Amino acid sequence: MIRTARLDDVPVIRELINHYAEQGKMLFRSQSDIYESLRDFKLYELDGVVVGCCGLRIIWADLAEIISLSVNENYQGRGIGRALVQACLEEARQLHLPRVFTLTLERAFFEKSGFSVVPMKTLPLKVWSDCVRCPKQDCCDEIAMIKEISAD
Repeated sequence: MIRTARLDDVPVIRELINHYAEQGKMLFRSQSDIYESLRDFKLYELDGVVVGCCGLRIIWADLAEIISLSVNENYQGRGIGRALVQACLEEARQLHLPRVFTLTLERAFFEKSGFSVVPMKTLPLKVWSDCVRCPKQDCCDEIAMIKEISAD
């Protein structure tokens, strides 16, 4: 089941994200950062246990970002990540956002969800706010990908 994050979910969101951050696969998120962006997050819950999270951060009137997609390693390969991304894309559609992007190391995963690779320099400057605190700032290995959202 996918649901909106609540205040009592902050510790598990932080644990999911920072597990992968320790492996260099995503940015660390502090507890205060998660509280500040809590309303951006959707969670995947199985039998009362949160096993995945993903956020949709609005950047501007025409652009949002998929952030902090993380699924517990014991639950990968079950479509949980894809379901979370689809839930965020549906929210973007409901908000009438025409484009959603992500910065990722998982190109093939996002291509399956309809994202295409774009040059990083084509993204607006506001996108780079997270880069300031990234340890890979000077040698970034992330791929910029974008998806056009249909108005259906």
